[in-house]
Amino acid sequence: MTSSDTSAAQVRSAKDWVRILAKYREPSTRRSIFELLVTLVPFALLWGLAWAALSISPWLTLGISILNGFFLVRIFCIQHDCGHASFFHSRKAQDWVGRCLGVLTVTPYDVWRRTHSIHHAQHGNLDERGIGDVMTLTVDEYRGRSRTGRLMYRLYRHPLVLFGLAPSYLFLLQNRLPLGLMRSGRRYWISAMGTNAMIALLLAVMIWLDGLQPVLLIYLPTVIVAATLGMWLFYVQHQFEETHWSEAETWQLHHAALAGSSYYVLPAPLRWLSANIGVHHVHHLYSRIPFYRLPEILRDHADLAVVQRLTLWESLRSVNLHLWDDKLNRLVSFADARRRDSAA
Repeated sequence: MTSSDTSAAQVRSAKDWVRILAKYREPSTRRSIFELLVTLVPFALLWGLAWAALSISPWLTLGISILNGFFLVRIFCIQHDCGHASFFHSRKAQDWVGRCLGVLTVTPYDVWRRTHSIHHAQHGNLDERGIGDVMTLTVDEYRGRSRTGRLMYRLYRHPLVLFGLAPSYLFLLQNRLPLGLMRSGRRYWISAMGTNAMIALLLAVMIWLDGLQPVLLIYLPTVIVAATLGMWLFYVQHQFEETHWSEAETWQLHHAALAGSSYYVLPAPLRWLSANIGVHHVHHLYSRIPFYRLPEILRDHADLAVVQRLTLWESLRSVNLHLWDDKLNRLVSFADARRRDSAA
């Protein structure tokens, strides 16, 4: 991606893009039901196949469960669309679909919807970090920390933590409480505790039917694989070299949406399994657009298909980017920051 590619899509003002993209916002009830069925049916079939394989080989069961984690990612992406009110015309229908899917994704729907809306409203604002994002320090903030503080941040940003420990902690443990919203009313407690109760019931039935094996070889691997993939997708959608952060006085919502979100170019099977979530710059520009209409936008507006492009190979480099350099306006590695200090 070149700077000219970026500026080409930014020639139009934020108001222009909102007006242009608004015509894509209407969901198709028939299409939404179809997308739901072609996701849930294979998920259920693979779940049943994994259970049947318990009598053949635990490794076969584990392999099927890992594959099913990809379908759980797609289920989460549909829950994500429900949270943005982009999946059905009826708000009540998509809220209840989202709540039911939240039992499968171990994510309390109402809690997640609120924290995710904060992410959309504040992404790229250096003065409003902390909810719904990956913690990112500026070079100066990192330098101003104590040795222990710098060590803790390094550990937090280490790939083994971000994509190893963090996904399981976030989905299996942190999601059990409405963290960040614990004083915001009982609605979020009801969401978290209601989801927890349904998960407990599901696990109890699994154990009653066949002991701990289905939990250890089907349920947990499927959830952990989906959580890890989801964490990776969320990370690369905003943590790339030419992303965008700015102070509150210069921050602008739609500019941050376009400049601070990637277009993650994935192979067709992965694009389907992730429900086009890689077209993230468009999603942040207008979050009410159903996921199945995002490719239509890229076909109609070629300038959006070249901005903030990030290939699968290029995305691997983002793992080594840790700090926001407000002098260079880009994410840099710890080594880059150290070299800058040495040069200074």
